[in-house]
This record gives sequence, C-alpha cells and structure tokens, in this order.
Amino acid sequence: MLTVLLFFCFWAPIARSLPDNSGSIRLPSDGFTNADENEGVSARFNKPSSCPVNCFRTEPVCGVNGVTYWCGRADALCAGTRVAKVGFCEVGSGGSASFPVAHSLMLKVKPVRGIDAVGAVLAGFYNDPEFANVDSSENESILPFKGTILRTKSGKISSPVEEPCVSCTTFNILAPIYKRLDQQNQSVRESDFRAFWLARNERIVDWLLYESSSIICLQEFWVGNEELVHMFEERLSAAGYKTFKLARTNNRGDGLLTAIHQDYFKVLNYRELLFNDCGDRVAQLLHVKSVVPFSINQNNCIEQEILIVNTHLLFPHDSSLSIARLHQVYQILLYLETYQQENKLTQMPVILCGDWNGSKRGHVYKFLRSQGFVSSYDIAHECSDSEADADKWISHRNHRGNICGVDFIWLRNPNKSRKPLKISWAEAAFGIIKFQLQKASLAENDAFAFLRADNSVDHITYSAFCDALRQVNLTGLSYGLSFQDTKDLWVQADFDGNGVLDYEEFKRIWNSTWSDHMDEDCSSDDSNEGNEEETVGFTVKNAALFPREVEKGIWPENYSLSDHARLTAVFSPVRLRCPRRSP
Repeated sequence: MLTVLLFFCFWAPIARSLPDNSGSIRLPSDGFTNADENEGVSARFNKPSSCPVNCFRTEPVCGVNGVTYWCGRADALCAGTRVAKVGFCEVGSGGSASFPVAHSLMLKVKPVRGIDAVGAVLAGFYNDPEFANVDSSENESILPFKGTILRTKSGKISSPVEEPCVSCTTFNILAPIYKRLDQQNQSVRESDFRAFWLARNERIVDWLLYESSSIICLQEFWVGNEELVHMFEERLSAAGYKTFKLARTNNRGDGLLTAIHQDYFKVLNYRELLFNDCGDRVAQLLHVKSVVPFSINQNNCIEQEILIVNTHLLFPHDSSLSIARLHQVYQILLYLETYQQENKLTQMPVILCGDWNGSKRGHVYKFLRSQGFVSSYDIAHECSDSEADADKWISHRNHRGNICGVDFIWLRNPNKSRKPLKISWAEAAFGIIKFQLQKASLAENDAFAFLRADNSVDHITYSAFCDALRQVNLTGLSYGLSFQDTKDLWVQADFDGNGVLDYEEFKRIWNSTWSDHMDEDCSSDDSNEGNEEETVGFTVKNAALFPREVEKGIWPENYSLSDHARLTAVFSPVRLRCPRRSP
C-alpha cells in the first residue's frame, strides 16, 4: 500500500521532507535549483546540514530506490538516497517505488470478467492530464495541501498564509448511467460494465482524498448502486468525513453527495429540498459550525457558522426551461431565508456549490449576482461579469459536444447588500420574458404591441399579459410560470396599481437594470453607524479548476474522469461589520 506522510493542519502547511519510506510522496520545494540536472546522480553532494528540507515549489527527482523526492536533490540526500534522474519516478522504472501519487492511490479494484481493473486504472493515469498536474514539474504551480490550494497568478506557489483556511470542492462526477461509451450506439452506458465504472469512481475518490477539502459537494452521484455508494461512504468516512446523500425524485438513479470533514466542521443541521418539478431536481442544505474558533479580535473568538447548499440544476434543453431553472434557484434562496428566520440565526456566510447548468451569460448567474453572491473562481482570477470574460474558463463538455463554464462555488458574506428576494426574482423573470420576445424578433415597440394584443387600447391588460406569456411558452406548461408566479409578476409590473400597464410602466420592465448587481457592503451605509456588530465572513484566497487546461478554455481530449472539471476554492476568515439584527 502506498504510504503518504504529509503534515497537514488547519493552518496552511509548509511542505517538508520526511524520513525515507517506500512509496512516500514529497511536497513541492522552492529552495533548490536544477543547475545540476544533467549529472544523473548526487553522490558527490554531502548531506545537507539541515534536515528535513522546507520547500514551496516542485523540483522532483527520482531516487535510485524508485521514490520521488519533491524537494529536489537535498530532499533525497536527507533520506540518504542518490538521485537516479531529474523528474518524478515512472511506473515500472525499477526500484522499490510504489505508484507515485498521493494519499490512498494504491487502488483496491478487483479483476472482473477477466479484465484487470487495476491495470485499466493505471493505464488511465498514464493518459489522464490530471496525473500530470500532480507529478509533472511542468505543472509545479499546483500544490494540493490538505484543505488548501495555493497558487499565484505567475504560477508559483505562494507563501504560506498565517490565517486558518477552509476549502470547498464541487464536482459533477458523471453518473455511470449517463456516461456513453459508444457514440454510435448511445444506449451503451458505463453502468453496464462494472470494471469500468468502479475503476473510474475509485480514481475520483483518490483525487478527493488527495485534496482533502473541508467541504466536498458531488453531483450525479450514482445513489442507485449500493456498491458504489458503500465505496464512497466507507472511504470518505475513514478519512474523517461525514457524508450525506440525496437521490433525485422519481427514481432517476443519481443524486447528490455532500461530505463535511469533521476536523473542520461540526454539522448542526441537515435539510433536503425537493423541487418536485419536471427535472426531479433536489438540493441539500447543511448548517455547520467550525471546530476551531475564528478570531474576531484580540479578545473574542467565535465558532463560525456557515450555510452550505449543494445542488444540480435542470439542463437547458430549450430556452423555455429558463424559467424552471430560475425558479429552482429562487426556491433555494427562499428556503435559506426561511430557515434563517425560523431558527433565529445570526448573520453568517452562505456557500452555494454545484452544477448550475448555465454560463455567466445566463439568467441564473445574473440572479445570484443580484442577490449578493460572488463566483469564487472569478474573484480569485479577477474575472469580471463582462462579455470579454464570459468564456475565459470552462468546466464542462456536454453531450452535444459544447464546452462552457457551468460549475460554480458561490459565496455570499453577511455584509453584502442585496435587493429583496421577491423583487429580484421578478426582475429576473422579466429578463427572461424580454429574452423570449427578442428571440421572436420583437423590438421594444413591437413587444409592447404584442403584449397589448388589442390595438384599440394604449395599455396592457392582465388577460393580454397572460395570453402573451402563454404564446412564448412561459406559461401553460408543467415547467412554466405558475398562476401565482404570473400574479406576482403583474403586481411588480403594475407600478401605480391601476390594473393595467401603460407604455411607461412597460419601458420600466423592458429597460430594467435587474442584472446590475450590488457589490457594495451594507456597512458603507452611514445610516448604520453606531448600530453595527462584528461578525466573521470569508474572503476568497484562491480557486483552481482541474484539469488545468480548462482554465484556458480548452477541453483536453484525454481527460476521462468526468465530463466536468473539478473546482476547488480556498477561503480565509475575515472580520466584517454588519447592521445589528433587531431582537
């Protein structure tokens, strides 16, 4: 079994070399160069005066014993080993090395139907760009600490941070019942071949345990297969995680799994949200509290509480489904509000994870921004909401072959200003109505005439409004606007309350700035001065997508772990000032 000796703690760790153990993997170094990379051996060097070696950047060398030493020649010398070559040791290179990947990557797959599943997995590692991300010196900018990933814009490993950090990973792992093996015969799925789906999912768990994020949110988790469920739960539990799974309604076969590392958080409450809609989608809500207190000031520490949501929205097979997808997000946010009010909770950060099945151009993205949420990856990489940054990164290649960025980890701090949820929802819905009308090639004047229906009047009646929505497939369908939704929208649109919409009220809807989100903090309002309290929120320290190519908008053809990239974000606690809650 591959033994991995890593020093991890709640604080961002420093990589260290360790006494030699066969199969041990070393973390990156910043202290040594490759000036002697052509020497081949290091026998002429004396053992460093200081062992173990502290290091922050990868300079892997392969020892004659077949062990990869990530801190360079000095690391190998500390272990009393000569260097055979520069670079990591390869499988089958001789010596006593185990397969050089981290924590629990000695696979436990049994041969099935004459197929050597272990061999298949190892072969997959050769061709998988994720493997290069860990073991290639060309990708030395990745350092998967336990609970943190630290990377600067220049690609170098950043200096260790002094404050405690927590991390979150979201990953749609592609349920075997949906993974197509033959493009010519779409009915052939991975779920029919145990060796294939078991090997791939073992690798997924290997990577999750290698990163050891504080929070793990998985989508398309195959809840319908007991063997796979047991494998995930057993291995995650052994690594210190508490797991929660939730199946989609109507026996769809897949669902969600959320895992919370018990070294970081205690789970206070767990709730399940069933949308009971056409997509049978669901969401999980977890209320957690930090195990290690965060410091607010020199005299006060708190056990920070956080609300975490894991979900997987409906796929937009048609633009008319935009309303259904928006409604799913509205239900999540409404449930969050209700939960906090019913439990009289103090203000706390909210983290939303999942596969949102929509890009930065979509209505869901704009709706969440209007509610004070920020995309952790975009914050970490300074990507704006502009069109120029809309396609800078991707995270998914869908069954149609299209590539797009759909996986997000959203953060909302308690000091973020936001519009009332019902108003924000109405504005977002009006944005979809406008989109559908424009799709029908209707400009502003034409759209008003279309909604007015009867040319003999200069206003829009409620009945004409409902009829127009039905014509553009926004009502009258199982996934469209409900009767109450339509009434609520009408009330928001009828600004003067006279029962009809005149042209000025229509223009107010048509030219709405609903997508203009508010990024200012509520503490900037002078009216709150003297009536504030300190709390703890989070700042985004870093975020990374794997495989690395997707960060440049490229989908690697040899990536087979999923049809989604894995997204991990690192957060650091920060002191905030917020308006004091009314008793």
